[in-house]
Parts: sequence; C-alpha cells; structure tokens
Amino acid sequence: MFNIGAPELLLIFIIALIVLGPQKLPDLARTLGKVVGEFRKATDELKANLNKDIKSSLEENHLPSKNYSPLEKDLPEPKLKPEKKEQTKLEEKM
Repeated sequence: MFNIGAPELLLIFIIALIVLGPQKLPDLARTLGKVVGEFRKATDELKANLNKDIKSSLEENHLPSKNYSPLEKDLPEPKLKPEKKEQTKLEEKM
C-alpha cells in the first residue's frame, strides 16, 4: 500500500523510540493496531455493502419484462436462399 520496506520501517521505529521513549511505545503500538483494525473493518463493511447494492441493481436491471419473448421466435425465415452454384463459385475463389 505505502511500499514501506524493512529499512524504512526500522527508521520509523527508531525515531518513535527516541521521541516517545520505551515506556509509551507499546501503548502507542497497541492504539495504532486498534485504529488500523477498526479502519479495515469499516472498509470491509463498506465494500460488502457496495457489492451487495451493485449486485441487486444489476439483477433488477437484467430481469426480463412480463412481455418478454426471445428474439429468435420473432424473426421470419429468410425468403431467399443462396443457390448451390453460387456457393460452389465462392468456395472455388477461396
């Protein structure tokens, strides 16, 4: 997500240790972990709700109407059919 590697993470830890001291660092890490967990839970719920809404919207829009009839039944049969001579001429050219 942020592309933080091991060297960057170590540097952040050392700076936090110097600024906060060894007594407050575990409390900060615990609080930060809770905040990140709550943020992930909220984003997961948001994603689930969005997916559910999108799926229900798509299902509503793709349901056939009561007067639905497949297109194949509505099409008439072709009146003119190609003659065999024309078909063989076309095949010879290829």
